[in-house]
Amino acid sequence: MAEGSPPGGGAAPSGGGEAAGALSAPGGPAGNVRRGELRGDPWGEARNLRGSGLRAPACPSAQPSAPLSSAGRNLKEWLREQFCDHPLEHCEDTRLHDAAYVGDLPTLKSLLEEESFQSRINEKSVWCCGWLPCTPLRIAATAGHGPCVDFLLQKGAEIDLVDVKGQTALYVAVVNGHLECAKILLEAGADPNGSRHHRSTPVYHAARVGRADILQELIRYGADVDVNHHLASRVSSPSLRPLTTLVVCPLYISAAYHNLQCFRLLLQAGANPDFNCRGPINIQGFSRGSPVCVMDAVLRHGCEAAFIHLLIDFGANLNLVKVEALEFDSTGRVKVNPEALQVFKEARGKWL
Repeated sequence: MAEGSPPGGGAAPSGGGEAAGALSAPGGPAGNVRRGELRGDPWGEARNLRGSGLRAPACPSAQPSAPLSSAGRNLKEWLREQFCDHPLEHCEDTRLHDAAYVGDLPTLKSLLEEESFQSRINEKSVWCCGWLPCTPLRIAATAGHGPCVDFLLQKGAEIDLVDVKGQTALYVAVVNGHLECAKILLEAGADPNGSRHHRSTPVYHAARVGRADILQELIRYGADVDVNHHLASRVSSPSLRPLTTLVVCPLYISAAYHNLQCFRLLLQAGANPDFNCRGPINIQGFSRGSPVCVMDAVLRHGCEAAFIHLLIDFGANLNLVKVEALEFDSTGRVKVNPEALQVFKEARGKWL
């Protein structure tokens, strides 16, 4: 699913970005469903709701605008049966979810004066504009409607309730770049690490896309900066294969995307400059040609010298990197920045 996608489809890691799709999928049978596999553009009608008096069109299954394929109907029915709180009533009244989507705060306030809507504030509904079940808070956070997010929290919306992909309201706010919503959720007590049922974290995403402002807020509220803990540090079963990749490390991903400001923030917040999944010096489990520590990754990804200086300043072990492997690479994948390599060599020479 593309990042920044609208509320119904959710936000999910892309293949080359969030913590590698080759890793385990989030808990839940629909965790790997992608929006493009469900329908082409589920948002056309919903976009027209803004400023139009807000009475949403009926759900597709009740009043379809175009015939659905048999496979499409079956998938929608399965999603409804598995994840809706009230599957038989999912199209009865979606005004609360629709108001959250378009940011209609007056309508939200009016609806939540009624006891029937108060009892449904945490309802995961397959609403008119999307197929994956979402709560009103999840929808408002994804769309970036801060006042609606704040009001829903005041009225008792469960702050860390996850959708079928394991995404919290904070996570989707971060993925869609909504700093205000992220601040509101964090101030209200949202877990800055997101949910353990999703294979990425708010910190990891912010570090990858270079949102230093959001990353700074997450750090301020105590987010784990050293590792995508959902994929590594929470693996407790000895039968599970240990991870042997740096891809779960926010510090690594910020370097891979050359996000210097995020890289600096993570180090200042205590990220391990020698991180790898099996400890700072045990590299036997890494595949040939893979970076074995953050310094190695910084050099291999052609990062500028400023990254090297930061790692040196924060105490990185310079002896973990094999310089000859960088200088005589036969794969053609290593793109070392000459200035950065020179800085590294000079610093390492002082170590020896």
